Amino acid sequence: MTIADAFIRIEHLSKTFGAPGAGGMLALDDINCAIAEGSFVSVVGPSGCGKSTLLRLMAGLLDASHGTVTMDGQPIRGTRRDVGVVFQSSILLPWRSVLENVMLPAEVLGLDMKAARQRALQLLHMVRLDGFEHKLPRQLSGGMQQRASIARALLHDPRILLMDEPFGALDAMTREQMNLELQRIWRESGKTVILITHSISEAIFLGDVVFVMTPRPGSLERVIPVDLPRPRGMDTMATPGFAAISHEIRELFNHAGSFD
Repeated sequence: MTIADAFIRIEHLSKTFGAPGAGGMLALDDINCAIAEGSFVSVVGPSGCGKSTLLRLMAGLLDASHGTVTMDGQPIRGTRRDVGVVFQSSILLPWRSVLENVMLPAEVLGLDMKAARQRALQLLHMVRLDGFEHKLPRQLSGGMQQRASIARALLHDPRILLMDEPFGALDAMTREQMNLELQRIWRESGKTVILITHSISEAIFLGDVVFVMTPRPGSLERVIPVDLPRPRGMDTMATPGFAAISHEIRELFNHAGSFD
């Protein structure tokens, strides 16, 4: 696949916060990459390298200082209805039920509420929250809250799902379970997913490819394909192929003196 025929194209993308040359901070520097439709892309890099900034540019939440992000040939400028975002925190409204939280995008976007309710119930089934529709967020575990936030992000049927370190606050066992769940949800939904993570193991386990970023100003150091069979179980992490990819990424970080 070339950049020219990719579903998502990122070309010469840079982002500076503040005035260039006058105390401004260059966060991202000349990023170029191509993303295939329906693929799962993991992005790893040291803290402060601009991973979240890259995701916000792709979501249209920030404007680029230079370069472009296009989806299906159309530049991303401002927020779009065909992009869903899951943040580090589930950001569920505590006074609304799980079902009401999932349906929130329908209210904001003015969608047909009857159809949205039906889709919300289907999504809650997909993320295995049947029976919790009328519970409040405080009655759910952290992993369940993040599953609800994934369902909410998918309600308006976006073409891409952007995820910014969604499992970082979870304990190790819950995080592993959420990795399995996210893999299943991705396979069932057919969405294009871009995941920001600090976990090398998580990036490899979930990704079709891993984008490895440099320290700030962040640029794309290497695109590493993950040629491991799917669906993947936790035993995949014990295979020689998994270990080889992990070693390659760690060597890149060690060489840069920025292992995180």
